[in-house]
Amino acid sequence: MQQPTLVAVAHGSRDPRALHTALALLERVRELRPRLDVRLGHVELNEPLLDDTLRAASGAAVLVPLLLGRGYHVKRDLPAAAARATHLDTRVAAPLGPHPLLVEALYERLVEAGWTAGTAVVLAAAGSRDPESAADTRRTAALLSGRLGDVPVVPAYASAAAPTAPEAVRALAARGHHRIAVASYFAAPGRFATQTASAAPALAAAPLGDHPALARLLLHRYDEALRRPAARIRPELVSA
Repeated sequence: MQQPTLVAVAHGSRDPRALHTALALLERVRELRPRLDVRLGHVELNEPLLDDTLRAASGAAVLVPLLLGRGYHVKRDLPAAAARATHLDTRVAAPLGPHPLLVEALYERLVEAGWTAGTAVVLAAAGSRDPESAADTRRTAALLSGRLGDVPVVPAYASAAAPTAPEAVRALAARGHHRIAVASYFAAPGRFATQTASAAPALAAAPLGDHPALARLLLHRYDEALRRPAARIRPELVSA
């Protein structure tokens, strides 16, 4: 019996590095599970768009968001795309975060950038008006703090929420932290990742990118979605 297609759903970016990063990550996923059909779709800005990827698929598919927390895209855009793909048996997986594998990737990106023990961290995320998205980022910050030996890790946002990365850096400095790093809580390079990295007084980690832990996490979310009962399609989403 053929396994459902794994459709990784990226947001999309005008930065050409974002597409290259997503493709490299999916190559890691294919290396881990060679017989699985793995495809890419974007919410906007890049091809292939998610609707086009789903139109080209058959049988069953699991949409795995390359998104790090709950928010509008996960709660509305992905279920709506699944509802429009009436020819498919489609499930939507949970977003990547929070999860210990993400924390491991964040930790290793910080170490690669030169982080040393005792250095406080600003966890720079995209931001959302959805309070559950902010809660997910705070949970990741708490997990990362533990992984780093309980140093302060302060969430910050590029848009739609406070504090901004510069504000978080200033707040840590006011508390007496003179060594501060910025951790990039972004799946790929792009405008927000570059914007928040510029706030780093010393070092800024690279985005999560094609880190091996992310590839394992994609497959974990895929398998997790298949273990859950299929969700009923909400009729109002079909025309969304």
